[in-house]
Amino acid sequence: MTRQALLDHLLFAAGLAALSALLVRLMIAFPILDHPDHRKAHTRPTPKGGGIGIVGAFVAGMLVLFLTARFARVADTQFVGVILAAVAIAIVSLLDDLKDFRFVVKLAAQALAALVAIGSGLVVSRLAIPWVGVVELGLLGPVMTVFWIVACTNAVNFMDGLDSLVSGVMLVACAVLAVVAAQQGAWFLYAACLILGAGILGFLPFNLPPARIFMGDVGSQFLGFILAVLGVAAAKFDTAQLSFLLVPLLLFGLLFDTGFTILRRAWMGERISAPHRTHLYQMAQRSGLPVPVVAAVHIGFALFQGWLALSFESLPGPVKPLVILPPLLVQLAWLGFVAWRVRQAGLSWRAG
Repeated sequence: MTRQALLDHLLFAAGLAALSALLVRLMIAFPILDHPDHRKAHTRPTPKGGGIGIVGAFVAGMLVLFLTARFARVADTQFVGVILAAVAIAIVSLLDDLKDFRFVVKLAAQALAALVAIGSGLVVSRLAIPWVGVVELGLLGPVMTVFWIVACTNAVNFMDGLDSLVSGVMLVACAVLAVVAAQQGAWFLYAACLILGAGILGFLPFNLPPARIFMGDVGSQFLGFILAVLGVAAAKFDTAQLSFLLVPLLLFGLLFDTGFTILRRAWMGERISAPHRTHLYQMAQRSGLPVPVVAAVHIGFALFQGWLALSFESLPGPVKPLVILPPLLVQLAWLGFVAWRVRQAGLSWRAG
């Protein structure tokens, strides 16, 4: 990529960030209010739905891409349906921000969108297992791909409960994945990450603590779905599809917190879909850690994971699946620290 091309791309991204910021300002001026209750960290009514800025910037950017960039034409059949499915998720999620749908309704919309991705040919067909090798998934491939897309969409949605935590992490993930995609010559994936990151960048200043607006489900579910799909697309970087690990690696902090919380609540006999405030990041904040500190810790996790992702392609093939181990150790240390603070503060892990 030439210096002039990079400058043009950055100017394009700046324009999309400005569009995102404009849409966010409109959502602040004409707010959908999120009222505080015992499950939420904020103490005053705050606008939500700021994710409309992210969605609007992404759609505008992709439209320009399809109309002007020849490399985007190659991906038309594979991604147009997926992008439309992502927009459909955003619309359902915006209605959820207004009406508060049951969880099963949101889950059904996510599953349908994931099936659209599968129908477009975005499927993980191989899985690399340490000391075993590359295993062909066969019919399990589509099933595991749907599970991954739905799980990632919900993980990002569940973790969007503190100012700038998810938006900061997702901005880092988009930036790193854009760099990796450029290194691999995957220009459509690079452009998609650049456009998505620009939308987040326009929203983030309004979401810094104390937040003037939250992204709402319209932003968090859209981001989770798009990153999940880009993760499947990244699997095409190598024939063994080990590069599928890149997005799970970049989002490992969010995925670990969600996975641990679901398993813990199931073990304690709680209804998984019931509202609660017992994620690790929430317990850390409730134990006395300030919101900016908890958000900064998670952004720090993302930067560490991003460094590992940038080193991923240079690792020997058999070692690549083990790249998950360092962030796993970091998350286990974070879990131990939060558990200690929870005990010191006399908090309960049960919802209520």
